[in-house]
Order: sequence, then C-alpha cells, then structure tokens
Amino acid sequence: MLNRRILRIKAFQILFSYAGNRSMTLEDALAALDASCEATRDLYLLMLSIVGPLTAEAARRTEAASHKFNPTEEELHPNLKFVNNALATLLAEDPDFQKLLERKKLSWEQDDALVHDLYETVKTRAYYAAYMADPEISLAQDVRLFKKIFEKEFEDNDALRAILEDRCAFWAHDLPYALSCVIRSLDEIAKEGRWAYPPLYQSDMLAAEGKSVDSDRAFVHKLLTVAFGRFDEYYGKVAGSVEGWDRDRLFVTDIVIIAMGLAEAETFPEIPVKVTINEYVELSKYFSTPKSRSFVNGLLDRLIKESAAEGRVNKSGKGLL
Repeated sequence: MLNRRILRIKAFQILFSYAGNRSMTLEDALAALDASCEATRDLYLLMLSIVGPLTAEAARRTEAASHKFNPTEEELHPNLKFVNNALATLLAEDPDFQKLLERKKLSWEQDDALVHDLYETVKTRAYYAAYMADPEISLAQDVRLFKKIFEKEFEDNDALRAILEDRCAFWAHDLPYALSCVIRSLDEIAKEGRWAYPPLYQSDMLAAEGKSVDSDRAFVHKLLTVAFGRFDEYYGKVAGSVEGWDRDRLFVTDIVIIAMGLAEAETFPEIPVKVTINEYVELSKYFSTPKSRSFVNGLLDRLIKESAAEGRVNKSGKGLL
C-alpha cells in the first residue's frame, strides 16, 4: 500500500518533529513512524467505509419522501439504483472489512452532517445523473460511480479535513494518498468481485505476487535511523555550506529535507543519486518555501558530491552517482 515516496514523507515528518523536540529518542521516532504508517491504512479503511453511510442516507431520504403528505409520482416510485448499489452490499457483507472497522473503531456515526451534505452534493453532479439514467445494473458501474465520488468530492472538502484533523494528527496530510489507495481498491473490487485488505507496504504486495523486492519497512526504518543519528552532523554541514547565513536563520524544514537526502545517498548504494535528489526536491515543493526547491536541489547536490569525495557515498552500478 505505502510506496517509498510516501514513506520518505513520513520519515521527514518524524525527523522534523525531532528537530523541534530533541528529547525524542530513536525508539520514540521509530514507534511514531510505524504509527504514522498504520494511520494511513486506517484512513483508507475509514474513507472506503463511507460507501455504506452514504448509501444509507440515500435510502433514508427516499423512504422519507415516499411518506410525505402529498408525494410526487417520482417520490412514490423512485429510482432505487443508487440505494441498491452492489458495492455497499458487498462491503456490508464482507466479515473481514466489518471486523476491521469494529476493531479499529472506525465509523462515520458522529459525522452524519458530513454524510448528509455529501449526498446533497453528489445528487447535483452530472456524473450522478448519468449513472441514474443508465439502465445498466452492475457492480462495475456502481464502482465507477464511487470512483467519481472519491476523485471529486473529498480532497478539497474543508469539512472533511476538519474532521480528520480532529481525529488523528496524521490524517490531514495523508488524505490524498489514502484516496488514491481507495480508488485502486475499487478497481480490484470491480475486477475480482471482492474486497481484499491491502498489505501495509508496497513491497509486501509485490512479494505476495512472487516478485523479489527489498522491504520498504526496512528501507524507511534504516533511512530514519541514519538521518536521526547523524542529524547534528548534517545540520553542521548545511550551515557551513551556506555563505553569509547565520546558523540560526536557516529554515529548519530545508535542513531536515537535506539531512534526509544525505542520509539516503550515504546509506543506499542501489538508489541513484539523481533519484534521491529529485525525491527531496519534490518534497520541498510541498513542505517548504517557494525558494526552497532550488536551494535544496543545489545544496544537496553539492553535499552529496562532497560525501562521495570523502568515500561516504558509494554507488555500485553505472549511472547511480
């Protein structure tokens, strides 16, 4: 489920916390890293589980409309395609999915206002009207509808972000990635006709397919361990390489990003330097200032070359350095 890009982000977030709280131990940092990774999968489960409440909201509204004092013909004989969608039934009847939600206490029961507003919004969408007008009845079409909902209705939803921030410190940043995982799961459901709990790390998914891959968990633990242990050293390298800047005026986010890049370059001989630099430049675009991209790119490149000259960066294959 979690790929190396999101794992780099998680390691960066933990190291950034350490930069502001030097009482944190390595054991604390690794425990926080594991918790952050598991939280992303929990968010994936929570978001996928909204299929049931949204369907139930539609059923409740449809039933209430039919009992109005003077219902319309459409209210008396409603289009029940969405109310009877096969995806909601599949998830509701999956014992593994329901047990996970219960064990992890993941529910939308306290957020019925969000579900109410979401249904109101979805009803106005052209994609929903097209779905309801199409005579096809199939799991595949129901999945296509919910993919549209997950693609269009959540990422910029301020009410949802407020709920997530209140419930878990990791979730607001994780939402886009969790939604992408939901969409991949929906594709698998349409193909296989069932839901499967995704392994936590992408390497575990590939290993299950018989592919020989290095452990992503081992990668991110080692990355954070090295960056954590050498943080003061890397901080000094950055400060000493920026002419005319006072050590205390350096932007902490940039220092942490560059420290992560140095740790990766010095620790993983199989990862090309160009890949490492590109990954942390991308990270700076989302977590740092507008000027940080060029700063991180130039300084990280220079410091990696210095480490290579000192024999601390050793790449074993052609084109890796």
